[in-house]
Amino acid sequence: MEWHVTDAQTLAIIDHEVGDHVFSPAEYEIVRRVIYATADFEYKSLIRFSERALQAAAAALAARTTIVVDVPMVQVGITYDIQNTFANEVYCGMETPTRPQKDKTRVAWGIETLAKRYPEGIYVVGQAQTALTTLIYLIEAEEIKPALIIATPAGFVNVDTAKERLRDSVIPYITIDSRKGNAVVASAIVDGLVDLAWQAYGEERVRS
Repeated sequence: MEWHVTDAQTLAIIDHEVGDHVFSPAEYEIVRRVIYATADFEYKSLIRFSERALQAAAAALAARTTIVVDVPMVQVGITYDIQNTFANEVYCGMETPTRPQKDKTRVAWGIETLAKRYPEGIYVVGQAQTALTTLIYLIEAEEIKPALIIATPAGFVNVDTAKERLRDSVIPYITIDSRKGNAVVASAIVDGLVDLAWQAYGEERVRS
């Protein structure tokens, strides 16, 4: 992400208003990106990181692991930073052709199709709760083992249960501990992860 003077001023305001916190420097960078994108300071207390989630994310991005997202808004939101750094392939569940089915949503079928194709991919669910539920079922059935799942869908029906099942798994994750969330939050998290990973691995990749 390119930063300008107004961006620096905004981040300074965020830092001042957030004040003391318990996040690691890398975790805080993700939190402030979300606050920057949403102007919602409540996310300071809602974002949850699994142990070593950021390390797993950086390694997977640097290895050019395929990224699978649920909806086009997330794909559009992350593509610029991805293409200007590690150039991972990015696929969208909503836009993946599948046979018409009645017992699942279009995005859920698309995510399932892509998950079976890329069982160790990075998965970003910013909007579609059914996509997250599908991933959880596949993880519990030991059909896939994603490198990372970012799950920030808003929801009112069983979304917290799906997130709890994700947290009970061995899969690295970043989630929102709330009904709140959307594609903008997911995109902000990914962009923060890409920038952190590029700081850690980018120079080595450029030299190689």
